[in-house]
Amino acid sequence: MARIGGRSLWLAWPAGLLCAAAVVTLGVLATPGVPLAIGFAGDTLRAATGRHADTPTVAPAPASDCRHLYSQPLWSSLVWSPKALLSQRHTAPASTPEAVAAAAPTVVITCHWRGEAGRAIETTVSTVTPEGASAAVATLTGQGFSCSVAIDTTHCERTVGDVSEIHDLRGDRWVSSTLTDWMPDGYAAIVASHAFSGE
Repeated sequence: MARIGGRSLWLAWPAGLLCAAAVVTLGVLATPGVPLAIGFAGDTLRAATGRHADTPTVAPAPASDCRHLYSQPLWSSLVWSPKALLSQRHTAPASTPEAVAAAAPTVVITCHWRGEAGRAIETTVSTVTPEGASAAVATLTGQGFSCSVAIDTTHCERTVGDVSEIHDLRGDRWVSSTLTDWMPDGYAAIVASHAFSGE
């Protein structure tokens, strides 16, 4: 091989040896990381090409106690209301007695909030048969409630003076709320959502 003019052989050999030593040193330093790099590359390729196992997601259970009937913001606003006191019990809905008699519900939980100056909220979550749910809706309609159906939920409500009654029925669940001079924002929708699906 022809020599290139201007290159000194006695300088090229030491420079080449230094470069080779540097490469060997870097290789020695990188050796412990080789298995990790190979494992990372293999995991990445497997994740990109492999099928992911379908893990079933567990749906939240419907609320069965007062704490799980409310979202965190609503719970906080109720707890910190002036002179608020919660009673958790298993009494029938404090709503239209004719509807309660027609539906013959089985009470899951009743949450009664008492506030200042006679303010109160009582919400009862019950289970009902399909016949009981139909009877409750028919009775509420006959009592002057405004009822509407959205997808799979029947919603009925009526306000007389400072007392509002709100009823939501879906499947085998009936959520009945009586609010006396106390109407937190979104109350009925939040408790219905938690009572039906836990979210």
